[in-house]
Amino acid sequence: MRVDDFDYHLPEELIALRPASPRDAARLLVVDPSSPAPLSDRAMLDLPDLLAAGDALVFNDTKVIPAELRGVRRRLGAEAHVSATLIERIDDHRWLALARPAKRLKTGDRIEFGEGGNACLLGSLAAAVEARGVEGEVTLAFDLSGPALDEAIHALGAMPLPPYIASRRAPDDRDRSDYQTLFAREEGAVAAPTAGLHFTERLMQALDGRGISRHFVTLHVGAGTFLPVRSLDTEHHVMHQEHGFIAAKTAKALNAVKAKGGRVVAVGTTSLRLLESATATDGTLAPFTGETSLFITPGYKFRFVDRLLTNFHLPRSTLFMLVAAFSGLDVMKRAYAHAVTARYRFYSYGDACLLSPAPQP
Repeated sequence: MRVDDFDYHLPEELIALRPASPRDAARLLVVDPSSPAPLSDRAMLDLPDLLAAGDALVFNDTKVIPAELRGVRRRLGAEAHVSATLIERIDDHRWLALARPAKRLKTGDRIEFGEGGNACLLGSLAAAVEARGVEGEVTLAFDLSGPALDEAIHALGAMPLPPYIASRRAPDDRDRSDYQTLFAREEGAVAAPTAGLHFTERLMQALDGRGISRHFVTLHVGAGTFLPVRSLDTEHHVMHQEHGFIAAKTAKALNAVKAKGGRVVAVGTTSLRLLESATATDGTLAPFTGETSLFITPGYKFRFVDRLLTNFHLPRSTLFMLVAAFSGLDVMKRAYAHAVTARYRFYSYGDACLLSPAPQP
């Protein structure tokens, strides 16, 4: 399909720069393509009433690291300010990062991150540029390694806000908690699984009272989630790999939910992609450890996930393609047009959708 098919118009003022407060005060657009009235305006606090006893919510428990580092490149007496978003750890002292502006860096350059001073005292952190990629990727070899490097990154780094937020305001201390889910525990993501940001202890207790079980998988979200689709046709786009994990007991429990007639509700596109990556052709979920680069577009046959809770996604993005595959492109275009008219808040800190699948032909 042409990437242009997944475009839509969004007024810039609908891009949320902060989450709802409290988090569960976000609005919820319910999309059911099989219903005579496929669009319904609700709220996140209505979620327990929109599910049934025996259903299962599957959360991504990845934890975002403060992966945004700002520093100075010094070369032959000249200085240039650069930023680097860590996207994948290579070994105990090297990371793959996205550099901005990448044109200011070349192999062999050294960058000093932080405020200056002694690196051992976390005042600064230095790295050498070992290699450069074609889309701004650089391999950074840090002077520190292991736990000392982790500590320095946590001390000096900022939360890696998506470009559509970071271009309008700088990350601050609030983002350290705002851009992290209630259940984040497995460190390694450089972007939040944002559908999970809406959940609070109050909402979790209401779901428990309704008899809706909760399950956790891990997919470390990479910066590739924000990269634009540069090809004209979806078949030429290659997804970045992300590391995921599904425990054997989790797979067994979710298979039991399906066997009893319960619905599996993926909280976020990351949970959905991991579940679908680990599902066999017979619809059975298996334990999983490894990389996934599953790219879901219209025509994909979903094997395991019955409903999807997700935020509103960027035009022409792989995530909008995924929701179009799940509920139908025409339905999702109508849903997004309704959301714009009704002044929903969009993207990572915005409101949510609860999607049901399009009828199978």
